[in-house]
Amino acid sequence: MHVIEPLGWYGALFGLLIAIVLILKKFNPVYSLFLGAIIGALAGGGSLDQIISLLTSGTQSVMGTVIRVLAAGVLAGMMMESGSAETIAQAIVKKLGSSKAILALALATMIITAVGVFIPVAVLIVAPIALSVGNQMGISKTALLLALSGGGKAGNIISPNPNAIAAANGFHLHLSDVMIAGFIPAVCGLIITVFVASLLKNRGIKVAPEEAAAVNSHTQDTKSYPTLGKSVVAPAIAIVLLMLNPLGSIFHIDALAAIKLDAMYVLPIAGIIGLVTMGKANKIIAFTSSGLEKMTATVLILIGAGAIAGLISASDLSAQVVHLISVVGISGTFLAPISGILMAAATASTSTGVILATSTFGHAISTIGLAPVASAVMVHTGATVIDSLPQGNYFHVTAQSMNMTIEQRMGLLAYEAIVGGTMTIVATLIYGFIL
Repeated sequence: MHVIEPLGWYGALFGLLIAIVLILKKFNPVYSLFLGAIIGALAGGGSLDQIISLLTSGTQSVMGTVIRVLAAGVLAGMMMESGSAETIAQAIVKKLGSSKAILALALATMIITAVGVFIPVAVLIVAPIALSVGNQMGISKTALLLALSGGGKAGNIISPNPNAIAAANGFHLHLSDVMIAGFIPAVCGLIITVFVASLLKNRGIKVAPEEAAAVNSHTQDTKSYPTLGKSVVAPAIAIVLLMLNPLGSIFHIDALAAIKLDAMYVLPIAGIIGLVTMGKANKIIAFTSSGLEKMTATVLILIGAGAIAGLISASDLSAQVVHLISVVGISGTFLAPISGILMAAATASTSTGVILATSTFGHAISTIGLAPVASAVMVHTGATVIDSLPQGNYFHVTAQSMNMTIEQRMGLLAYEAIVGGTMTIVATLIYGFIL
């Protein structure tokens, strides 16, 4: 029987480098990943038949994640289009009051991201509130945006968003396992966000009165929003159902531990129940179509990442990485967070960073001997450190939300890295060395 030799590790690295360079050059990310996989396979000594085989097997390997991401679009669409997210954000800010404005803004963004709203959308939702409060309290735009971005990062690692789904599926875990494991790092991220933003509240430009006035005049009538009680129905159902199995395992309740529910159907069911509760069942098609549209870019990147994953799997790169770590003498534990940091920095996206890190380095990380949940949470938090660079859309969307120039927005990157870095350090200490 003829045994196919693995491709050279240098081909896999070269292909990954090609893909990253093309993405940085603003080339379409999906085509960048496919082109990188093809060129890398050729450079690694692969035949034309092997290229087709590795591309096919690689893209097939991410289909489970693709289906779950598409399913998450139902809940995300409902939360964004119905006004539920705005209602939750306004209620949090109103409850905490202007004296705790930075905490209120960070917590509001964290919560609406945690219940399934994309982080750029979460920032856009809370930004008008932030501008209004910032004008009243004299808080700088730098502090305001850090509160929103830091809170969003914290919420993103405990959410049913594409990045968490990718982290879970990359290490063959339930989504709820990743969400629960990210809770302590997320809380630490929220705390450091509030602390650093509070130090910055008098640094940088302030919100001009005309900006606040423009926001207030443009804000929709809150009477068109659903009530807070109705707004929390969908995320509450999703969280409760996803947590049944892990809570049963934690507290040794066999009946709950035997319930194995998947995000594939939990998130759509929660979203539909939420729409019915709000009396907007007739909007199901419109809202789910909107959610699906917002998921399309992530799904396409997932497929592209699958192509790179096929290249890595067909090469001996994973074995070489493990050998290098052994020779250098550093703990293999650091491969998980470092892979998340590097891939998210290259793509300027948390979701894409997690997708690439798990698909390209997942096997090497598993070979080192880390527990799957530890690997997932370290990759996941690592992807939040420097994921908001200018080559990504998050940088520009958030800058526009606060009427900031490119230079002003650049000044925030170091502070965002402090938030992401704190969550990564906490996750690495807890899951890499303590547990």
